Amino acid sequence: MRFLILIFVSIYCLIFSSIEVKAQSGKKNQDKSYVEEDKLIEKTIPPSSDLDSIIKKLDHNQLNEVVVKSQTSLVKYGTNGNIDVNVNGTVLAASSSVNELLSRVPNVVVTDGEISVLGKGEAIIYLNGILINFERFAAIPVSQIQKIEVISNPSSKYDAEGKAVINIITKQNIESGMMGTANQHVSVSKFGGTSYNTLLDFSYSKGKFSFITNYGLQLGRNRELLYTTRTRPNPNEYMKSELTTDWKRRFNNYSNFGIGLQYSFSPDNYISLAYSGNVNDLGGITESRNTITNNSGSSFYATEVDRNDVLLNQFVNLNYNMKTDDKGSTLFIGSQYSNYNQAIGDFIEENSLVDEIDDKRYLKNNVGSRINIIAVQTDYSKKLNEKTKLEIGAKFSHATIKSGTDFLIADPEDMDFELDDELSSDFEYNEKIAAAYFNHIGELSEKVNFSVGARAEKTSYNLFTDANGIQKFEKSYGNFFPNILLNFNLSEDWKGHFSYVSRISRPRYQALNPYVIYQDPFTTIEGNPNLLPEKTHAFEIGTIYKKFDFKIGYTFRIDPISAAALRGDTPNSYILRALNLEKGHTFFTSLSRSFNLKWWNSTNIISVTWQKSVDNFYAFEFSPVKPQFYLYSNNTFTIPNLFKLQLLAWYLSDGSYGLGSNNSRSTVTLGIERNFFKDTLKLNFSANDIFHKFMVSGDYNVGQTQIYYHRTYTSNYFKLIATYNFGNSKKTTYKKSEVEQSENNRAR
Repeated sequence: MRFLILIFVSIYCLIFSSIEVKAQSGKKNQDKSYVEEDKLIEKTIPPSSDLDSIIKKLDHNQLNEVVVKSQTSLVKYGTNGNIDVNVNGTVLAASSSVNELLSRVPNVVVTDGEISVLGKGEAIIYLNGILINFERFAAIPVSQIQKIEVISNPSSKYDAEGKAVINIITKQNIESGMMGTANQHVSVSKFGGTSYNTLLDFSYSKGKFSFITNYGLQLGRNRELLYTTRTRPNPNEYMKSELTTDWKRRFNNYSNFGIGLQYSFSPDNYISLAYSGNVNDLGGITESRNTITNNSGSSFYATEVDRNDVLLNQFVNLNYNMKTDDKGSTLFIGSQYSNYNQAIGDFIEENSLVDEIDDKRYLKNNVGSRINIIAVQTDYSKKLNEKTKLEIGAKFSHATIKSGTDFLIADPEDMDFELDDELSSDFEYNEKIAAAYFNHIGELSEKVNFSVGARAEKTSYNLFTDANGIQKFEKSYGNFFPNILLNFNLSEDWKGHFSYVSRISRPRYQALNPYVIYQDPFTTIEGNPNLLPEKTHAFEIGTIYKKFDFKIGYTFRIDPISAAALRGDTPNSYILRALNLEKGHTFFTSLSRSFNLKWWNSTNIISVTWQKSVDNFYAFEFSPVKPQFYLYSNNTFTIPNLFKLQLLAWYLSDGSYGLGSNNSRSTVTLGIERNFFKDTLKLNFSANDIFHKFMVSGDYNVGQTQIYYHRTYTSNYFKLIATYNFGNSKKTTYKKSEVEQSENNRAR
């Protein structure tokens, strides 16, 4: 448990290292890395200025922020409960993808494609202040990212979808001319194999025209291993299933691409057009081994699925932005078209051994799916005076989804495939969402500022499916989401905040589609067209004392969306399905501390989450609630003129949420980095998840069945990254924006 020792040493520093390193204060002007953190401060604010006055000079309408200064620090704490996480110069910059990067960000947990903020829940992703879809998020080159904003208490300006917001801020470093970056990543894992990531991005600007493009290609292999047991202990219907599923993925062509043009009438008045997308051509084999023991004896089932899955996503953006007055008021008008095309052609071979009799059959699972989303929005920000701002906006989106599933079964002797009507189905879904919001930012006094607003959304949809008989749904409903944030500037060293935020989480489109995803002869994944949206009410109180950040909060959830393995139509079959629980309660508290020495930057967090889920419909077995602890430490050691050493470690303890339990997981990552040839070439070598402890496991009891699961990922690997920077430019002028569109986040 060496990683625990490393974490606890850092936590010791968090509690006791209130040293301000006064000996360095006289050298602050000479610390270039501190100056580089904000060029505007470098030019306009003398070193002796008070931090609060700095922020007010920069923008009187921005809520106060406490900045940890010195060398480029990992985290800046905001008095509104948000944090800014720097990427440049940290272990985060060595990530191969944005998904991997976020898994290393403090207070962010990435599991099974879901990105969550501790104590809050699932987050939605923004790019430079504009909501983007998951596929667009996955295509962002890490080399272009400057910082990550983790917004725990989003205002009504942000879409109501999601319980928190993660805003990705990209670099702006071209004035005139060209600049580009070439990255080559090689990752080697004993568990998962070798993968190669090639990332290219290029920018060119001349006069009022700007052009950007990027391309990324991933090849190689990846692996995921799931071990599951399902046990019915009742002697009258005893059954135990031990299932191992091994996804041996082959990336035939995982690529993303983008191109954008912009014409700037003036620095704050521009029009932009962008096209982007990604192709996921996935092959490989999925192996399942299932041993079933019941009162009749034992049987064994072996299945191999030859994967042939192809996904093409495309996005077109047209946006206009203008400054409307000398005070800084702005108008934004944007539109986006999104298209998702998926084709699945899996070939399945089943082998079974029952009562010493061998049996074999072949199956085909052919799926075609198409999603189209059109969205338009407008946002207007009016500066009433130096201390007051009014934000208003509106949005409309229309999503159409069509998919068809053909499940075919053949006898191995004649290989004549016939359609299975029970497993085949068609699905159609149409949804329209209209939204409007307002947000008012101002000051009540010199020591109290506020943000108050509300968002109204009207949703209407109709759904058709012929799975399990003809099912039709048609519904229309409205929602109103108020929020309030109060910031207290109690003294130079003491800040505080209070917030209330209401949100909604709608089901992903695939979760509504009841088509069958085959896992083994007795296990399928099926959507649930009866899913309801989840509503959330979150409260938080926080304070910053010097460089300590403390917060405590409570979240109440109505119809929380969860998932479980439910018994099927036959005695040994189970269906993995999303479902609504009755309600949920979450309490959390956290303490953070960052400090910088000339040679050592460190960020440390400790938090505790107490979560209870309640349901009386699906026959879950209740269990005592057990709090979950989270420890995080990120450290960078700089050896002048030589290299940087980086250490990242986090630990998430066991926990129980009343309807089940989650087991602990952790990771330790080490890296070394050095620049060559006047920083044009950078080499980084890292060892990720050294002890291979990032494994998601837990258990729950539902409907007389005890279920245990243990999932292992390709998280332990060695990686070598070579980055080459070229060009002759200093500042970018291209301002690509995505239309605020939560519907895209549900298209997966």
